[in-house]
Amino acid sequence: MARRKIIRITVTSLLVVLVLVTAALGGIGWYYSGELLEPEEALPQRYPETSLGVDDKNVVLAESKLTTQRGTFGLVWPGGAAKVGDIATTKDGRVERPLLDGTAPPEGTKVRIETDVYEGNPKTTLGLVYSEVRVPSELGEMPAWFVPATNKDTWVITVHGRGASREEALRVVPQLHGAGLPVLLITYRNDVGAPASPDGLYHLGDTEWRDVEAGIKYAQAQGARKVVLYGWSMGGAIVGQTLARSSVAAAVSGVVLDSPVTNWTQTLNLQAENRGVPTWLTPIAELVSGWRAGIDFDRFDLVRNPPALKPPTLLFHGSADGTVPAQSSRDLATAAGGLGWPLQYVEIPGADHTSGWNVATDTYRDALADFLTRSIGVKT
Repeated sequence: MARRKIIRITVTSLLVVLVLVTAALGGIGWYYSGELLEPEEALPQRYPETSLGVDDKNVVLAESKLTTQRGTFGLVWPGGAAKVGDIATTKDGRVERPLLDGTAPPEGTKVRIETDVYEGNPKTTLGLVYSEVRVPSELGEMPAWFVPATNKDTWVITVHGRGASREEALRVVPQLHGAGLPVLLITYRNDVGAPASPDGLYHLGDTEWRDVEAGIKYAQAQGARKVVLYGWSMGGAIVGQTLARSSVAAAVSGVVLDSPVTNWTQTLNLQAENRGVPTWLTPIAELVSGWRAGIDFDRFDLVRNPPALKPPTLLFHGSADGTVPAQSSRDLATAAGGLGWPLQYVEIPGADHTSGWNVATDTYRDALADFLTRSIGVKT
C-alpha cells in the first residue's frame, strides 16, 4: 500500500510539474509572439541612446554600438528629428557627428538612431512632385505616395519593414526617380492610417502580400505593364510571398531586397540569442504565433520553398545585422544558381539592419544602378 501511495504521489507530482512547465513555456511563447505579431504602435517606443549636447556644429552622442556606426543616419526623439553625418571624432565615450539637417537634441535627451534619414513626404524632404493616392484593397483603401517619372511602363513599388513607414524608402527614391522610374510608396495593413487586419496582428507577410498585390493592380490600372518590388526587412518576406502567391506576380520584372527576412526561423533564433533566450524556445514562439495568426513559418524559407516566379533580384545585407541574420541571405545567394534564380548578392561590411545604404552609400547606389541597367533595362 505504501509503495502504491508513493507511486500515486510521484505521478501526481510529475503531472503538476508538467502542467507548470507547459504553462510557463506557453507564457513565454505568448510573450515572444506578442513581440513578433503586435504592431509597434501598441508597444512603447524605445530611445536607447543619449545626447550629450552640441560641440560646434556637431551633435555629440554617448558612445554605443549604434552611435559609432559609420555613415549617415536619422536621429529621432520625442518631438524632434535630425539628420547626422559620418563620425567626426570619437573620444572618451563621446561620439561627434555633423548635423546635416534639423535641430540638435538638447543635452540629456534620450534618442534613437534611425536608418530613415528623411522625416516627411517626397516634396518636403526631397523636393519631388508627388501625390497622395489611395490603393483599394480587400480591407479598404491603403494610403500611398506616388512619385511620377518619365517611364510610364515600369513602376517601382516599395514595401517597408515591420514597424517602419513609407519614409523608409525615401533614401532610394531620388536614384529611382533619376532613372525615370515612377515610385509607389505603399502602406499595408496595420500601418498608421491604413486599415487594421481583422485580428489586429501582423502576419509577417502571410497576409500582407495581398496589399502589395493591390498595389500592383493599382499600378496596372494606371498604365504600368511591369513593376519592380523593393522590400526592406519584413517587407522582403512580404515580397517573397507576393511572388509565390499573387495572381499578378507575372507583372514583376525585378526585385530589390534589403536585409530581407527569407527564413523566419533563423531570424527568430538570432533575436532569441540577442535576448539571452535559448534558441530551443523558437519553435514554441512559432507554434504560439502560428496558433494566434494562422502562420505557416515553413513557407517563408525561400531556399526550401522558393517561389515559382523568380525575376532578376538584387539582394543587399549588412554583415553586422543584429536583427535579421546575414547568413539567411548568404544561404539564398548560394542556393540561387541551383534554384534557377538570377540573383546578385551585395554584402555591406559592418552594416547593421537595413543600414547598407547609410554605411556604404556609394557602393549601394552603384550596385542598384548596375542592376537597373542590366536587369530592368533603364539607364541611371
